[in-house]
Amino acid sequence: MRPVMMGLVLVAGMTAWGAASAQLLPGLPSLPAMPGIGGGLPDIPGPDTILSEVGRVSRATVARLDAARRAAFAQLVRDHPDAIVLDPQGFPARAGEVVVDSPSEALLNAAARSGYGVIAREDVLGVGFVRLRLPPGRSLKAALDELRALGGEVSADQLHLPSGGGRALAMMPLAQRGGQGTLVGVIDGGVEGAAVTQGFAAGAPRANDHGTAVASLIAGGHGITGSLPGARIASADVYGTDPAGGNATAIARALGWMVQQGVSVATISLVGPANPLLARVVAAARARGLVIVAAVGNNGPAAPPAYPASYPGVIAVTAVDGRNRRLIEAGQASHVDYAAPGADMLATGVGGRRFKVRGTSFAAPLVAGRIAALYPRLDPGAIAAALARVDASAEDLGPRGQDKFFGRGMVCGDCRTFSR
Repeated sequence: MRPVMMGLVLVAGMTAWGAASAQLLPGLPSLPAMPGIGGGLPDIPGPDTILSEVGRVSRATVARLDAARRAAFAQLVRDHPDAIVLDPQGFPARAGEVVVDSPSEALLNAAARSGYGVIAREDVLGVGFVRLRLPPGRSLKAALDELRALGGEVSADQLHLPSGGGRALAMMPLAQRGGQGTLVGVIDGGVEGAAVTQGFAAGAPRANDHGTAVASLIAGGHGITGSLPGARIASADVYGTDPAGGNATAIARALGWMVQQGVSVATISLVGPANPLLARVVAAARARGLVIVAAVGNNGPAAPPAYPASYPGVIAVTAVDGRNRRLIEAGQASHVDYAAPGADMLATGVGGRRFKVRGTSFAAPLVAGRIAALYPRLDPGAIAAALARVDASAEDLGPRGQDKFFGRGMVCGDCRTFSR
């Protein structure tokens, strides 16, 4: 594979991992091995290497990023056909089940007569839903069509994938992550040294590099500058060892847990498609005062809008490199609130290993920490004032004022721990 093409495939996000990605999120499958990929986080070429060969975001670049995204989804299904399928829109989803929002007993009885079985009835922040097992031989599309015809608000349990990677550099002495400061939420893989942790997938909680790296950019430590040094981390592991981890229902439950823990700000460096259940839970969590910060993803400008970043009221974050240029692989959302450093910088993974990281995954936690410093407790009435103070500190990039590329400006520009 030519170097530039390998770079484009990799920077399309953690949807295009090499074989080493199993160490990053142990439950997620990987693409075939690519040259130059070491252990831990994937070995991603630096932005200067990519930009020098690609230049501006050409149509060919956009097409390659989009092709990488689609190829990665197809590979997920090939690697785990019993656990993952593609939904009618081509997004990966949990196989063999669907989710029905607040179904009536009449609908459930009709579904049972058609061979559907109830896996679980759940309620998250007042949002009720039922997970149904598909009858043998029933395709996901057929099930969605059938249950919608019965009047159900039904969806696939779509997967959300991480939006960044990096290259291992060195190991630093271990230190407990989290002091006596504000509790900040990380919905991702498990975080090593988190103050509180909860699992929402088979095999969870289980610390991994991606979740731990995201947390390191909030709390700092191991020689990394955090956006809120000394913060305590509330870790919701939505992956564990489940090949279909990161699904919408797991993230929904994680948001409910964050509210129960009194977390005021939670960051999500994962991207997926719009999901009606998750949209309702996001709205319920926001109504209770939880500020949700999410990455716009790394699938390129041709990719569909990324969620949860695109849900109303979610703080959507894009990333810039060491020269404050928007990453060429940055995805899109229905809105962009802020930019933050997301390349030419270091973070730490499990065991204190330091990584050179790249991706919108690593911009979102920087913004989350800055917001949490000004909004440390759940209080819906205080959110607007806290965000106004963040706005005032943001550095205007691109066209004057708010714009679709950098939002209201770059936050935490002084937080980057530069890589050498």
